[in-house]
Amino acid sequence: MAAASSARGLNVTGRMELGVDVGGTFTDLALAVDGRLFFAKILTTPEDPSEAIQKGLEWILKQAGVRPRNLSRLVHGTTLVGNAITERRGALTALLTTRGTRDIVEIGESRRYARYDLGIERPRPLAARWLRREVSERVLADGSILEPLDLDQVRRLLSELVTQGVESLAISLLHSYRNPVHEQAIGKLLETEFPGLDFTLSHEVAPDIREFERTSTALANAYVRPRVRHYLGRLETRLLDIGVRAPLQMMLSSGGVTTVSDAQAYPIRLVESGPAAGAVAAAHFAAKVGEDRVVGFDMGGTTAKVCLLRGGEPTRSDRLEVARVHRFRRGSGLPLLVPSIELLEIGAGGGSIAWIDSSGLLNVGPRSAGAIPGPACYGRGGAEPTVTDADLLLGWLDAGSFLGGEAPLDPAAAKRVIRERIAQPLGISVERAAAGIVDVVNTNMAIALRVHVTERGLDPREMALVAFGGAGPAHAYEVARHAGLRRVIVPPGAGVASSIGLLAAPPAIEFVRAYPSQTLGIKWEDIDRALGEMETEARGILSGAVSNRENLLAERFAEMRFVGQGFEVPVPMPISLGCGDAARADSLERAFHVVYRERFGLVPDGVATELIRLRIRVSGPAISVPMEIAGLRDPASRPRVAERDVYFPELDKRVRAPVFNRYALTPSFESRGPAIVEERETTTVVGPRARLIVEAGDLLVVTLE
Repeated sequence: MAAASSARGLNVTGRMELGVDVGGTFTDLALAVDGRLFFAKILTTPEDPSEAIQKGLEWILKQAGVRPRNLSRLVHGTTLVGNAITERRGALTALLTTRGTRDIVEIGESRRYARYDLGIERPRPLAARWLRREVSERVLADGSILEPLDLDQVRRLLSELVTQGVESLAISLLHSYRNPVHEQAIGKLLETEFPGLDFTLSHEVAPDIREFERTSTALANAYVRPRVRHYLGRLETRLLDIGVRAPLQMMLSSGGVTTVSDAQAYPIRLVESGPAAGAVAAAHFAAKVGEDRVVGFDMGGTTAKVCLLRGGEPTRSDRLEVARVHRFRRGSGLPLLVPSIELLEIGAGGGSIAWIDSSGLLNVGPRSAGAIPGPACYGRGGAEPTVTDADLLLGWLDAGSFLGGEAPLDPAAAKRVIRERIAQPLGISVERAAAGIVDVVNTNMAIALRVHVTERGLDPREMALVAFGGAGPAHAYEVARHAGLRRVIVPPGAGVASSIGLLAAPPAIEFVRAYPSQTLGIKWEDIDRALGEMETEARGILSGAVSNRENLLAERFAEMRFVGQGFEVPVPMPISLGCGDAARADSLERAFHVVYRERFGLVPDGVATELIRLRIRVSGPAISVPMEIAGLRDPASRPRVAERDVYFPELDKRVRAPVFNRYALTPSFESRGPAIVEERETTTVVGPRARLIVEAGDLLVVTLE
């Protein structure tokens, strides 16, 4: 466990806010008190994450010298939802769907994610076939009812499912996005006659035209909902027990913050909660140095994630996949219609395990040692070599100063597992094996990052890398060097940056509603009514997260495409007050052409356009996070604290490198590489062909030659 400093008896005069990010290996906390930041990093307790949160909260409050009742806001990001789906640790869940469509979750899009793989494995549905039941009803694509709902049949089916021990139910009926009357009738029946059965209505969680994706999303929401409700309820009880009276808020995959009650109703919106906080943090720190084209690089103990920022804002998507059979193959997972920040996940973290395949080649990841037992050097029983073990042996990490010296590392254990599992089988030295582990993981991350950037029409040489996470700053220089980036930014508190992102994230929520129509045939009174309803609902949800509802901003988007295309692009809705229907349609089409040309370079002539869905984002004002870190200016410390031999891949040898104490570095401090900069939650490695400077806001900026 680590924190920036102790400040006993601190007199709190302003707001006191806490961000808590639970990752696969560590739980990070950031506490803002009267313009100062305190940090803590402790090992996650996977069986009950609230245990680590309580332990960390009590400790960081003690270090800051403040009381739990002084907290005015607590924001939480979690990996619980994604992990529950991946590990199949949700509720026993059933699916009710229209007669003839029970197998849609297995048929999917009828596409093969690996075209030439004869033994292709598909993701297993969250509801087994014996738990998928069909009901007699039919709503047509225009919303009219062809066949009324047979409620007596529904009642019999529900009784059977309850008898079989079903805990949660997803209801996804054909075309309910257009007319949800039958889903609503089943919902009322469940509330009155089956109050103990949790349920999700597809038109509420994902009102979209794509039946497979809508059903998959509803099923995933139902699958995790009981567990998330129980977890958040238990967490709120723990917080109350230790005297916290501040409202608990949850980070959404879209980068906004919502209330606990909304998160409990639609937990699937939290599936990328923690990583989204990292993207918000990257945007926050990039703005401090005036960078608007940025790659956020978040490398923790289990995975690394990459996000792109254009114009200072992270790119967003309305679709993602979870629980992939092949982790990095699109189409091999369960699709979700969830507004989210677009992230690229790479199976590389400090705990990623190195191994030799049947061809005798060295591989790293995607398996991870996690928090338990962790890397061998943690001394908690880990018996497999990891990236952290290699970092330690190469001199990138110091055994005595890890987590501020409160969790000393064991170099002998790291050396033993690398020698036994990697060096001896390959017939090389331990140092060569450690260097190979680091080189493999850095190259893999750099290739994935470069492809992700170039596929979106950007040049890596024109972008800066904002590095954070416990392992990110240590590997950022090598990743940037391989990927062609020229600038690395390491923010203060980089090791717990996602928890800082939680503090910076404004209350915000997004809603989507399908409205398929050719642009010239839009009924604008329907559009205005739908957008008004969505905005009213969003403002109602966020009213508990903001002090003044008038401070909420509503942004409206139309998701459009050319007729015949398969996917859409979001278009900001033009302001057309007082215009007739034809003028509004023309204004919307011209706005679509501008966005389309910006993204694809040309606009086809004479092709009609169509609206597919409406999207609205309601958000509160931007939140300012203090940059002064408690203990960052330590007058008793000298900038240069030591020297040690460090291996650098580009030199293929060890060289003597100075070790700097980050808490003693002042703005305008400058040094040539190679160098090591240590702080309590992370270590920054500066390569031999780079220059280090501390810029305003205490950001480390590493410029590669």
